[in-house]
Amino acid sequence: MEGPPRILPAGDQAVLIEFGAEINPAINRLVQAFTQKANKHRIPGIGDLVPSYCTLLVYYDPLSLSFSRVASWAEEVLSSGPGESDSFQTVKEVAVCYGGAFGPDISFVAKHNGISVEEVIQIHTSQPYLVYVVGFVPGFAAMGIVPQKIQAPRLPNPRTRVPGGSVGIGGQQTGIYALESPGGWQLIGRTPLTLFDLNRTPPSYFQAGDYARFYPISEEEFEKISKSKMQN
Repeated sequence: MEGPPRILPAGDQAVLIEFGAEINPAINRLVQAFTQKANKHRIPGIGDLVPSYCTLLVYYDPLSLSFSRVASWAEEVLSSGPGESDSFQTVKEVAVCYGGAFGPDISFVAKHNGISVEEVIQIHTSQPYLVYVVGFVPGFAAMGIVPQKIQAPRLPNPRTRVPGGSVGIGGQQTGIYALESPGGWQLIGRTPLTLFDLNRTPPSYFQAGDYARFYPISEEEFEKISKSKMQN
């Protein structure tokens, strides 16, 4: 997207700040940088800030602020400088048991791309992934961009139940279902990590702007990690 970010009304209690219109790491870094600046320069009446792939949704109290006042505040934050996201990048390691009952669609992903299952695993674990957004269901982390060699379309008919911890691929994204939920991504594995826990602060293991790096484990290691969690 060329030109400055667009500031648009989103109902009578929110403003949408649009930085682009595609899944792009550079655009998402602008979103994250602006979110950090906006948090530091809040004014009374500004509520939750909800970053997404290329937009930021800003909630506000319509009894104390008007759309024009919020838009002016957003323009002031934007004009105060381009801003940069924190230089420190949080990279979180994620153990994954690939294939088998944990990854029923990994063979499809391999066949779809004309490669072996082992190559799917090697490619999926070869790089860190930027967490663009956490949402859809609590703790669900959508990441990218997946190397083209393992990209695969979503299921034509989504599953009604996807186990928590399932790692999937949907187009150019990869992600983890933190809790059991419906879902239409190709499932390639599962992690034994607890990705959403209301007893934690924050409850979600991942935050937008984090990076995830996957590494493979065996079924025995998966069970060992799962049992150790139950004992703690």
